[in-house]
Amino acid sequence: MASSRKSQQSPKSGKRIAVALSGGLDSVVLLDTVCKAQANASTQNKNQTNNQIYAFHIHHGLQKPADDWLIFCEKLAKQYKIHFDFRLLHLDGAEEQGNIEARARAGRYEALADLCEEYGIEDLLLAHHQNDQAETVLLQLLRGSGVAGLSGMPASRGISDNPGITLWRPLLNQSRQELEAYANEHKLKWIEDPSNQNTQYRRNAVRKKIIPALAKIQPEAMANMARSAQLLGEAQTLLNRLAEQDGKSILNKNQLKVAPLLVLAKEDLPAANNVLRYWLQTRQLAMPSQERLQAWWRDLAQVKADANLEWLHDERKIYLWRGMLQVGNVEAGCWVLKTLPANSKQLGLPADWVKEAQDNNEISLRERQGSEKIQIKPKTPRKTLKNLYQEADIPPWERQAPLLYINDELIAVAGIGLSFPHLTASGRRVLPEWVQNPVK
Repeated sequence: MASSRKSQQSPKSGKRIAVALSGGLDSVVLLDTVCKAQANASTQNKNQTNNQIYAFHIHHGLQKPADDWLIFCEKLAKQYKIHFDFRLLHLDGAEEQGNIEARARAGRYEALADLCEEYGIEDLLLAHHQNDQAETVLLQLLRGSGVAGLSGMPASRGISDNPGITLWRPLLNQSRQELEAYANEHKLKWIEDPSNQNTQYRRNAVRKKIIPALAKIQPEAMANMARSAQLLGEAQTLLNRLAEQDGKSILNKNQLKVAPLLVLAKEDLPAANNVLRYWLQTRQLAMPSQERLQAWWRDLAQVKADANLEWLHDERKIYLWRGMLQVGNVEAGCWVLKTLPANSKQLGLPADWVKEAQDNNEISLRERQGSEKIQIKPKTPRKTLKNLYQEADIPPWERQAPLLYINDELIAVAGIGLSFPHLTASGRRVLPEWVQNPVK
């Protein structure tokens, strides 16, 4: 989930900020320091506009004590007299450990971002510390990662899908031992996750076996690895700038032009690799292995200019369509009948007609068969959906939403429009809308 680093060094005052609170040592220390810093600022400057602090907890439901952790975090928030909320993730505990780790991490970030959106929060504080950074660097090194992976976790970063939210890691330069010393000095209480002792998880194995061995050989090993990550992060920033320069004729918003990319690959393959990796980074996708990258180049070199191509990568699909590489974004959704305001001039379906169709079970969703036609504009003929999709430049993977029928007549097509003959400008009206990722 990489994105551009921000120049801002800390959250601005006078805003709502949130702390991701797991209940473990790290997040408890972070919450305590944030709340005490807030109290000290209020004492020293009564005219200062203070931040409102929220604590967010993500309940993974993978272990029996998880309910107790939620109760602990809620009580802790009450002690500090701050806002609290949580989200429940549904993960299958029977999956492979590596997959569960990745899914839990991705789900946690997504849930935290949703909470921030709900409460209008721009700054989210995470409790990752120096030891976490060292573990991340080692894990990436074991995977054979390049500069982007070895740069570890940035001190702050934005979220591509939520540009108004910034993630902060204020403890990144603090060691686990320093956090423990702080917690003991201030008599803080926290919970221990028993799964942290399970060395079948790769991160736990690194934490329990490799890190202690390295510390015996080199006491400053973790601090040094964290510093290396910071230096590599600076190097990655320069590589990103180079990718933007090399990719001026290649990068096209969220797409990648294949023809000039192949020209660059013939002239300078490392530069082309850098542009491709940069594009994946902007799309929040993992870096590909060297083997996968080589396979992609073989595919691109052999495919015809007007051909379609599809890759599965990082649980997403990358498509080649009309000479462009782009990441598919097909998501679950549903048709919603939105009631239009009485004074609205927007065209809509007669509400009474739609209500009668609902009562008689005459509204249906159907998969596209290939011969459907619809008229979406006045004084124009009915056209096939294939022609309308092509005219609107809608790629094939975004043509999967079910078609909305009323009384066996095609009424609405996602991304295309509504049947014009059925629309009216007066009376009570409703507007069918295809909504992706509906709120559950």
